Amino acid sequence: METKKRTVLIVDDDLDSLTQLDMHMTKMGFNVITAENQKDGEALINSNTPDLAIFDLMMDNKDSGFILSYKFKKKHPNVPVIIATAVTAETGMLFGLNSEEEKKWIKADLYLEKGLRYDQLQTEIGRLLKI
Repeated sequence: METKKRTVLIVDDDLDSLTQLDMHMTKMGFNVITAENQKDGEALINSNTPDLAIFDLMMDNKDSGFILSYKFKKKHPNVPVIIATAVTAETGMLFGLNSEEEKKWIKADLYLEKGLRYDQLQTEIGRLLKI
């Protein structure tokens, strides 16, 4: 019996990050769909139903990742979303999913700082997808 290959949607305007994440997710066995900006990401949200989404936070707008996450969760409420960002390193602003208030406005299942170790990412994805 053949199992369906899972699909991940990645939206990031940093081409180096996007390429590295694409390669790593492919190596993990995922089909990968990518976009390099919020507008293209929104189009992919409307035309695909991935098993997981990973959004950069700051792209066209400082809150592009939050906007994509919100729109994604409206359309696919049960699909896990990871926001991966370097915003804390770049600006000193802290975000998280620690309080109920943060969880209400940050429509993501996991928030990770960029510079991720891929073994850590793989563990988190396994937990989110229960694999």
